[in-house]
Amino acid sequence: MKKITLLLFLFSFYSNASFSQIEKKQFKEKVEIETELDYLLYTPEDYKTSKKDYPLIVFLHGAGERGTDLDKVKVHGPFDYMQKGNEIDALILAPQCPAETYWQPHQVAGLIKSIIKKYNIDASRVYLTGLSMGGYGTWAVGGEYPELFAAMAPVCGAIYRPIYRNAQHLKNMPIWIFHGALDDVVLPENSNKMVMALHKAGNQHVKYTVYPFANHNSWTETYNNPKFYEWLLSQKQ
Repeated sequence: MKKITLLLFLFSFYSNASFSQIEKKQFKEKVEIETELDYLLYTPEDYKTSKKDYPLIVFLHGAGERGTDLDKVKVHGPFDYMQKGNEIDALILAPQCPAETYWQPHQVAGLIKSIIKKYNIDASRVYLTGLSMGGYGTWAVGGEYPELFAAMAPVCGAIYRPIYRNAQHLKNMPIWIFHGALDDVVLPENSNKMVMALHKAGNQHVKYTVYPFANHNSWTETYNNPKFYEWLLSQKQ
């Protein structure tokens, strides 16, 4: 019995000694991360002579446009729409994701903040949209930095489990979601589940368009529709 008592005493002594050396602390310091992104920036024709602040549309391209050739960024989305003779009364920012990587929220948000500081931009009218991998990027960036945006429009975007947790961050965000019913690259259930998550979070500002005959290229009909830009530019924080 004495032996057992001694062992218990020793265990208690060493346990108390060990845990007494553990302190609870908090680290709080601004950490800067160096980042580099190439990008295209469109400014309206009257930008240099006008004194007004302009809205900003941020466009995130898909996986096929990654790399160092910025002309690829013009293939789809707002730049393609304007190359067809249409006008958009806003600045349009289109970063290019480096090859073999994916959209990183802190990089995109850092670029957006920098552009807002340098140009005449109405910070209450900043919009985020993207297709395929850029649709995923829209969910990721918007979910992490919702305070930057007045509205979002993800097109056929993939959803990964951590993004569902961001639904609560987006409960007040006007969002127009697009997907092709026949999409066999990013299945429509990705958008379906996110719509349900947003509704569960209390978002009453969700629009969801499913193109019945579209496959993965649901971006064609979306970005060629003038009403898309009208809706986007009508939103304000």
